[in-house]
Amino acid sequence: MDALTREPVRTRARSRLRGWGVTLLCLLVVAAIGWAIWFFPSAAPSTKGRDRDAGQAIPVLAAVAATKDVPVYLDGLGTVQAFNTVTMKAMVDGPLLSVNFKEGQDVHKGDVLAQIDPRTYQAALDNATAKKAQDEAQLANARLDLARYQKLVANNYTSAQQADTSKAQVAQFQALVQQDQAQIDTARTQLSYTTIVAPIDGRTGIRQLDAGNIVHAADPIGMVVITQLQPISVLFTLPQQTLPAVARALAAGRATALAQDATGGASRLLDTGALTVLDNQVDSTTGTIKLKATFPNAQSRLWPGGFVNVRLQVDVAKDAVVVPPAAIQRGPRGAYVFVIGDGDTAKRQAVTVGYEDEQASVVTAGLKGGEKVVIDGASRLSDGSKVSLAKPDAEAATGPGQPTAPGTSRQRQ
Repeated sequence: MDALTREPVRTRARSRLRGWGVTLLCLLVVAAIGWAIWFFPSAAPSTKGRDRDAGQAIPVLAAVAATKDVPVYLDGLGTVQAFNTVTMKAMVDGPLLSVNFKEGQDVHKGDVLAQIDPRTYQAALDNATAKKAQDEAQLANARLDLARYQKLVANNYTSAQQADTSKAQVAQFQALVQQDQAQIDTARTQLSYTTIVAPIDGRTGIRQLDAGNIVHAADPIGMVVITQLQPISVLFTLPQQTLPAVARALAAGRATALAQDATGGASRLLDTGALTVLDNQVDSTTGTIKLKATFPNAQSRLWPGGFVNVRLQVDVAKDAVVVPPAAIQRGPRGAYVFVIGDGDTAKRQAVTVGYEDEQASVVTAGLKGGEKVVIDGASRLSDGSKVSLAKPDAEAATGPGQPTAPGTSRQRQ
């Protein structure tokens, strides 16, 4: 073979040798690792250590299942709505002489808010009053004439037709006087519209008109909006499945509503009120029912247009077995708890959980009051594990008698 043919053969040979070298090196590394594990067993996990740990008690936190009455709540997101809202508009035309309120001021029913020039309407009232006086004078004269004609007819000194004509004239003047009185009432009403007064107790908003402007009854924009904040309403929705419970609570008069802050973070109670309205139909689009609750809002914490979390109490679970929510564990076969029995042994116990919120879980089956359940450390337990009870850090710092902050809740469907 010539030189050009021998060169590719040498290249392939060197490649095969390099591959065998890499394979041999890998085998040597594996052999070294196996030799190290064989002659240094401490480097491998110690089964004796695991066996020794398995015999030790596992530290856990525990709580006693209590028996007490638990209020049952339903949660919804609500929108605050003013109890009453009035847009103050001019009902007559004329110059606006004065504005007697400040923006954001609390006003009461009957307070004078503004004054429109009353002179034109006062003149109309005076004219109607004068017209009535004129017609009343003519009516009095017609009645005197009627009395004379009736005497003359009785003595046959005049015809009966003349007496009937006089009687009709009296009736005509009576009608004119009644018409004049209606004109007076209309003029007096128009004059009263020049003084704009607050129709409800509430708070004024931003003023839309200033003194000196010409106002008209047909103006689309009002002078100011008054909203009644005490009491105040909250509109919220709940799933239609809760309708029977809500209806029963409303009929029994125990539908207490709690308004809580919806801005995030820890829940803060804003006010306590009551359910007042249950809508007469279910929204077929969303499958929800609309409700309205009323709150006194004495501290003005609720503001129209804001969002709040509403907790509606619909029932009270009497003598319920209650455990902390942390005690409830869930697996493929449902909820369970670890009950600490004799000899500090943990026993896995299947339970049925009814109502549950962030403060308590109501166990309807599988647990009795007074039993001790694990609330922390359950992930390391199995049925029959030995446990040792540890003191909670929070209890050691604050004591067992300190109350917990209220939280949001949920109704298990």
